[in-house]
Amino acid sequence: MLRTIFAGRHRYNELADITEKISTNILADRLARLEAYGLITKRAYQHNPERFEYHLTRRGADFLPILQQLALWAREHIPDRWSLPDWFAEGKAAQFYPDLGTEDTAFSPRAG
Repeated sequence: MLRTIFAGRHRYNELADITEKISTNILADRLARLEAYGLITKRAYQHNPERFEYHLTRRGADFLPILQQLALWAREHIPDRWSLPDWFAEGKAAQFYPDLGTEDTAFSPRAG
């Protein structure tokens, strides 16, 4: 899920459409846990009906190297079950989030 947010997908329906195809109740639970752990923040982008976007915090962005190492391991050891996009393997958090601050506030990837 964090990889999907790194890729620039922030809305619930975009996250629900990820490859793993998890059920909506599991997705909601995972998002709530990631928010509780301080890895993402939830922001309303529409108020009637209320809908949210999920953005990485500084803590969430700092998790990128860990995700990359897990992905590289999976590509090496279980290649039939894992596809690793080049942008993800080679990227740095600052490329996706150029305005990284020191606070645990949300930030969005650079457009383009």
